[in-house]
This record gives sequence, C-alpha cells and structure tokens, in this order.
Amino acid sequence: MRTEALLMRIAATLAARFDGTLAGPTVERHVLECHALLNRAAPVKRHLPVLVERFALERLVALTQAQGLAVKAVPEVLYVCTRNAGRSQMAAALTARHAAGRVHVRTAGTIPAERLDPVVVEALAEIGLDASAEFPKPLTDEVVRAADVVVTMGCGDACPVYPGKRYQDWLLDEPEGAAPERVRAIRDHIDERVRELLIELDADVPAANH
Repeated sequence: MRTEALLMRIAATLAARFDGTLAGPTVERHVLECHALLNRAAPVKRHLPVLVERFALERLVALTQAQGLAVKAVPEVLYVCTRNAGRSQMAAALTARHAAGRVHVRTAGTIPAERLDPVVVEALAEIGLDASAEFPKPLTDEVVRAADVVVTMGCGDACPVYPGKRYQDWLLDEPEGAAPERVRAIRDHIDERVRELLIELDADVPAANH
C-alpha cells in the first residue's frame, strides 16, 4: 500500500476514535505531521506506520486534554531530554512501575535520536523493565500543554513554559556513550528522583526492588 493511502487509513481509524471530539481534518493533519516528524529520523521505514499511529494517538489524546475535551483521570507527567533515548525513557519506565497507574507519563526529545540507547534498554531490562517497544519522539506543543508536571533534563530552555504547570529541571549525567556501570548509576539516580516526585504527587511508592 502506498504511503499516502496508508496514512489516510490511519487518519480514518483515529478520526472514528475521536468522533464527536476532534474534527476529521484535525486528526488528518496530526497524522501527516507525525509521519513527517518521525520519517526524518527513522532508520527503518518498515515499522514507521505503526509508530506514526502510536505517536498520533498520543498527541491527539494530549490535544483533547489540553483543550478540556477529555478529563484526566490521573496527573500527567512529561519527561523531556535532548535525545529522548536515555534519561527521559528511564524516568518514564521507572515512573510507570512505581506509580502503578496513579500517574500517566509521556516522554519527548528536543532533538530526538533514531532509536533508544541499547545500553539504556539493557540497564532497564536488568531490573525487569522492557523498553524495547519505545521510540524517541519529538517535543510537541500539545503534550506540554496537557502535562501537569514537566521534568526537563538539561534542555529546559527548549521547552515551552505555560502557566499553571509545575516545572522541574533535573541535573543528570548523559548516558549516551557511557559504560554500562555508569548507565546503571544514572538509572539509580533517576529512580531516586522519580520516587521523590511521586511522593510530591501523593502516589504510593513501593520499596526499592533492585
């Protein structure tokens, strides 16, 4: 199937999902934008349509939240780093584990990489977290506007600032190119910061399990 036809099919599927909430042209525009954004960096085009649909769905849900068209059942936390291939992905995986559904998390990068850092994926796998299905995503306006908490990691100047949101900037070492033992140390540091954040959000945080 040609790319254009495939994108139109994705748009039709998502338009049906958001029927009565978002107009069809809005959904189609987001699908086309997501394809353009991901196509720039995708090293393997075979799986691109699946990633486009996932990225578009995430953005459209965030858009409905930002516009007050959908109720947020739990707080939204957005983690932003430069490449969205290491620190933000580790923070998201750890948050999802510790919050156990009491917080929803998104990630983004100001200059997203082609793929997650394999050493980061391995460091998460060592503690039972599977990040193999995750992929770097560019930072977009609606995910910032939908967030209750925005955590930046060395890229705060590139993130839009909106009133009524809590912003934190975590000073963390960059795992890219680091040895596995150093990446583990960064992972554990992020784990501590995540637990502190969740306590602030009144989420239950289980005892350390690694």
